Amino acid sequence: MTAAAFHLDDNDPRHSIPADLAPCRDCLRELFDPADRRHRYPFISCADCGPRAAIAEQVPGDRAHATTARFLMCPACAGEYTDPDSRRHRCASLACPDCGPRLSWYGTETGDPLDTAVRALRRGGIVAVKGVAGYQLLCVADREEPVRALRVAKGRPAKPFAVLVADLAAARRSAVVPPEAALLLYSPRRPTVLLRRGAEDGFAMAVAPDLPEIGLALPQSPLQHLLLAELGRPLVLTAGRREGQGAITEEEVAVRELGPRCAGVLSHDLPIALGQDDSVARLVRRRPMLLRRGRGHTPEPLPLPYLAPEPVLALGSRSDHTVCLALGESAVLGPHHGALEAMPPFTALHRSAELLCHQFGVAPKVFAHDLHPRHPSTLHALRRPSARRIAVQHHHAHLAATAAEHRVRAPFLGLAYDEIALGDDGTLWGGELLLCDYTGYRRLGRFGHAPLPGGPSAVRHPAQMALGYLAGSEMLGSARPTLPLTKAFLSRFPPGRLAAVRRMVRERPGPVTSSVARLFDAVASLLGIRDENGYPGEALLHLEHAAARYGRAPALPWRLVRRDDLHVVDPVPTLRAVLAQAQHRPVGEVAARFHSTVAEVSAAMLAKAARRTGVWRICLGGSVFQNRLLTETLLDLLAEGGYQACVGSLAPVNDGGLSYGQAVVASARLAAE
Repeated sequence: MTAAAFHLDDNDPRHSIPADLAPCRDCLRELFDPADRRHRYPFISCADCGPRAAIAEQVPGDRAHATTARFLMCPACAGEYTDPDSRRHRCASLACPDCGPRLSWYGTETGDPLDTAVRALRRGGIVAVKGVAGYQLLCVADREEPVRALRVAKGRPAKPFAVLVADLAAARRSAVVPPEAALLLYSPRRPTVLLRRGAEDGFAMAVAPDLPEIGLALPQSPLQHLLLAELGRPLVLTAGRREGQGAITEEEVAVRELGPRCAGVLSHDLPIALGQDDSVARLVRRRPMLLRRGRGHTPEPLPLPYLAPEPVLALGSRSDHTVCLALGESAVLGPHHGALEAMPPFTALHRSAELLCHQFGVAPKVFAHDLHPRHPSTLHALRRPSARRIAVQHHHAHLAATAAEHRVRAPFLGLAYDEIALGDDGTLWGGELLLCDYTGYRRLGRFGHAPLPGGPSAVRHPAQMALGYLAGSEMLGSARPTLPLTKAFLSRFPPGRLAAVRRMVRERPGPVTSSVARLFDAVASLLGIRDENGYPGEALLHLEHAAARYGRAPALPWRLVRRDDLHVVDPVPTLRAVLAQAQHRPVGEVAARFHSTVAEVSAAMLAKAARRTGVWRICLGGSVFQNRLLTETLLDLLAEGGYQACVGSLAPVNDGGLSYGQAVVASARLAAE
């Protein structure tokens, strides 16, 4: 088969699978019309809406290749299906109460499944519900006890939950909803959208503890519309899966794993072919940025700058894991699975790759993976000794993803501000300025190094990272903060812990890193905002929210030096200023000034690189650019300087978009041969 056989074009239904869409207005009108034959039918849909990717077993995703094929249509549905003038003509998900899927209930109570689930929710119970693309856990959002119980059941002590509300009016009562956010909430793709909380949102504090933002979503399926209409109150909505596990799609698994933690399981007999989480988005400069690409977007294609001569399977990262298929001129980003398990057999990775390849009917013999020899993606690729393996540096992949999505012409400058990942010099990168094309890169700049005291535990404990900066930051000509500045911070820790960290820095410093994510962690700890990460990115998130009310504040002192022909940001003067300012200024104000400082020194470093290379096109990538304040401030500065800059929108800037970048680079290298 040639590459042309794998060409994806979202205008050509033979070679692509459309994404799942929320119910259209016509279907909703029929859903609540007592005179309609599909009144209160939870699986109502038409050619303009409904499950698509979730039921597509193989391309092209028509009824013959969908899980609905096992339901024999009644005469009335068959007539609509074959009538060219019907809005249900050739609708793969077409069904009605007489011939289609039906709800079921697993629990101690008996009765109508929908009514029983509503009663359980109203009493404050947790209910597992089979959604469009996987089982989800729901409880009422306006009472503390059910939400706290859900946290225990989910094993999620602090990470914020999303809330499902009935309509835009309910969303506006709960949060500040600018026009662009309203369009995003109401779009048929129905992502969860991060919004500033209203003064009185009515939600339990346990929904999003200590955060001024809330994730809101509108109903994505007829079943959710019915639940909200019957209940009359908002619902917490979260995936039923565990971290690192694919979406739960099988009834037997849901009843076994979720049933004991719930009042009951509301299920149905329509099989799910492609399980995935909901998409999550926020607005950056009034434009959508996907933080997680899932239901509503997956598996719609993303562009490739170079034709892939043969199918390539990119295996992604350890956290926010996805896989990606490069097929001809397009790439298909698979479902999100969270963090991979630490050791083989990497079941989530294997199953995700297998499912995506099956859906598109390919068996790739080229695998793109991380540069690190012990990375899960590398180990997975090594299990196929006959395959060709292409190693892609982590941060180059991030920048290639941003560039490919926006069709940026190479070469381009890229800032990769991210978690730690292996660089080609053996250190752990994460604060990089790269001159890139789609096949390779040259490092032009970085942030100053700091040790990771305790290795991986420093990622979970920002306080250790702060101590690492204070005791062992790279010597770039600035004096480290002295005791008068550090005394208040150091006094928060037991002497034994301080001595242990200092000993680690002095005797066993471990790897060093240039990661901007770790620098943000350190500042969050220095300011007393977070000393531990209960979930990935918690300290950085709370640092951003502390700064948000102050907006674009004056920058703190910063310093940019040359070292080994690289532009290097010396973080020490800024950290010294953070400690000094924190003694007499509000924490949020200092946090805002730190954000401005990182943006300002980044713009200065880019300006030097642009003059040096003659390249003015700039791409931003990496998880730190999920931070709206930093990203907007930097984009504004670059626009003021006349630069063309872009950041990921449809492909997440975090590791959820990394496999797309790997696929882009691998395809470009193959095309260049």
